[in-house]
Amino acid sequence: MLKIFKVTAILEGISYLVLFANMLIIKNSNPELYHTLLRPLGMTHGILFIGYIVLAFSLLKSQKWDAKTFAIILIASLVPFGTFYVEKKYLENNA
Repeated sequence: MLKIFKVTAILEGISYLVLFANMLIIKNSNPELYHTLLRPLGMTHGILFIGYIVLAFSLLKSQKWDAKTFAIILIASLVPFGTFYVEKKYLENNA
């Protein structure tokens, strides 16, 4: 399960950055492409985000995360590059 969480964390981080790129770069340069990509990118990111949160809660007891660590793992899903930090600091040596 931890390996799945690691992959989900990386994919969620990538989808977050791709969604931001679509919002900030493509929106101004190519509005038609922006509207074409918005729904599939948003849906993909949403599914990965929910998966990340659900997996974090399911791993809470088995990984013996304290409240501070768990809060960092959850908050990281809201910050660009946050899930990459979590994967490197908290998950790298555990899988």
